Amino acid sequence: MKILFTAASAAAALLAAAPALADPPAVSGYGTLGYTDFNGDNANLGAITGRIGARWGRYLGVEGELSGGVTTDTANVGGLNTRVRVGDQYAGYAVGYLPLSPNADLFARLGYGETRLNVSTPGTGAGGDHTSVNYGVGGQYFFNGANGVRADYTRMSFNDHSNFDANVWSLAYVRKF
Repeated sequence: MKILFTAASAAAALLAAAPALADPPAVSGYGTLGYTDFNGDNANLGAITGRIGARWGRYLGVEGELSGGVTTDTANVGGLNTRVRVGDQYAGYAVGYLPLSPNADLFARLGYGETRLNVSTPGTGAGGDHTSVNYGVGGQYFFNGANGVRADYTRMSFNDHSNFDANVWSLAYVRKF
């Protein structure tokens, strides 16, 4: 009798879920372009950042980002004045959204990235790739159905325990498509 009751309950649950499965959540895309400030332990660097992403329904999405450095800073490394610049940075994220209104969202993101730093001291130059686990929060507001602004904070925690773990602030234009 318990087996029959369990089987009937499972069948009823599947039939009730069938309409939801027939209508999958809508997928929408977006892109952003903006300025990013990498505020590291030893240097403060700037970059132009572009992102492209997809959002499934109201709550889940993924995004990728690519940044190119536009500012240079000087840091004291081992007693030497060293010039540091972001060569490029890229990362991928899982994103969770909390809709506040039809035009406003809060979000949290978790991802993995790689940053190439260009480092030079008088008479030498070098570069290095550093991988990081990235996590952060932000918000976005759309003026109309497609155009908006986005501000976010991300913590970059480098896997090689470098001295450049960074607090990253970004402000960007967002376009839905």
